[in-house]
Amino acid sequence: MIDLALNFLNTQLDSYLRAKLDPTHGAPFIQLANIAWNDTDNSTSKTDTTSSAFITLVNIEEDRISKSPDGFSRLNNNNIVYQNPQIFLNLYVLFSVNLSSYSESLKRISLIIQFFQYKNVFTTLNSPGLPDGIDKLILDLSTLSFQDMNNLWGILGSKYLPSVMYKLRLIKISEDFVQGDASLIHEIVVNDKSLTI
Repeated sequence: MIDLALNFLNTQLDSYLRAKLDPTHGAPFIQLANIAWNDTDNSTSKTDTTSSAFITLVNIEEDRISKSPDGFSRLNNNNIVYQNPQIFLNLYVLFSVNLSSYSESLKRISLIIQFFQYKNVFTTLNSPGLPDGIDKLILDLSTLSFQDMNNLWGILGSKYLPSVMYKLRLIKISEDFVQGDASLIHEIVVNDKSLTI
């Protein structure tokens, strides 16, 4: 599900950048890639990191507030199915730009921020191409302190590039495997007395 969400964002953002910068440009304006490849020799890297912007996943956290405490689900036929609750994730996504022109890099990062100012919530109503299994994506700008930014770029092993981080919310992970099922209780008998529920 993480790959589907990030590929969807990549497609949406690339279409926006293409419309703003050059609709006839052949190469993508942004790509889903690991920023750590930025310092590698381009002849051996999987993507051309010197002429593009990147989307890089830098952290995953569980959204415990959205998690159901119940270990069961009630079905329409009045049966209960026992399975672990769905996990909701928050993804921290770094958008960075590496162009030969610093001014163009700043322009591109400004357009990325502008896109998410224009559209930071993606639903099946406003984004028909939203992948199956994803009901909603919400992006919030996440501001890092200088210390956190230093730590992040140090971990990534790359030199600082014009960048912005967003928190992507409501990625749902679930396995449809059922651990067991049972019918609902309709009657309780206590000391030969029946209580209907």
